[in-house]
Amino acid sequence: MITIYGSPKSSSGRCFWCLEEIEKTYNVSPINFKEKEHKSTSYLKINPNGKTPTLTDDDFVIWESIAINFYLAETYKTELLGIDNKQHGLVQQWSLWGIGELQPPIIDVFIQLVFVPEERRNNEVIEKAMAKIPGLLVVLNDALEGKNNLVGDKFTLADLNVASVASLCSEIKFSLTSYKNIQIWLTKISERPAFRKYQKLL
Repeated sequence: MITIYGSPKSSSGRCFWCLEEIEKTYNVSPINFKEKEHKSTSYLKINPNGKTPTLTDDDFVIWESIAINFYLAETYKTELLGIDNKQHGLVQQWSLWGIGELQPPIIDVFIQLVFVPEERRNNEVIEKAMAKIPGLLVVLNDALEGKNNLVGDKFTLADLNVASVASLCSEIKFSLTSYKNIQIWLTKISERPAFRKYQKLL
C-alpha cells in the first residue's frame, strides 16, 4: 500500500498529482509542522531530514519529490518517462531544471509574500528573485514553441514537474502574458482529469 506523508499545498503537491496520474489508491498521512511532527522520532526514522514529502510503498521508503515521482512512474506508469532513453533523459533534464533553476527564485518571492509579514519583507530578496524569473520563463516558453508538451508528443513527468513550479507564478502575481506558449501549455494541462483531482485536494 502506498502512503504519502505531507500536504498537497506544499512541494508534496507534485507527488499527489503524480499519484493521481498513475491512478493508484494511496493513503495520506498529514504532517503537522506546528506540532513539530516532522521532528518526531517516528517520522525521522523514515525521513532523517525531517521534511516532506516522504512516500512509502509497502516496506519501501523514498523521499525528495522529484525522486518520488520518478519512482512512481517507473513502477506504475512508464509512459510518463517518455518512449525511449533519449526522451527519458530529457524528462530528467527538464525535471531537474524545474526544481534547480526555475523553482528557487519563485519560492524566494513566494516565501516573502506569503509567509513574511509585509512590514518585515525583504524587498531586495524579492527584486533579485523577480529579476531572474523572466529569463528562465523565456527558456521554457521557447522550448514549448510549436509543441503541446516539453518532451515528445505526449504528457510526461517533464510537464508535470515543471508545471508544478511554473503554475506558482500566479501565486506571486507574476504575469505570464508575455509567455503565450506557457499559458497555452498550462491551460491544456489544467484540463487533465488527474490534475483536476489533484486540485480538489488543495
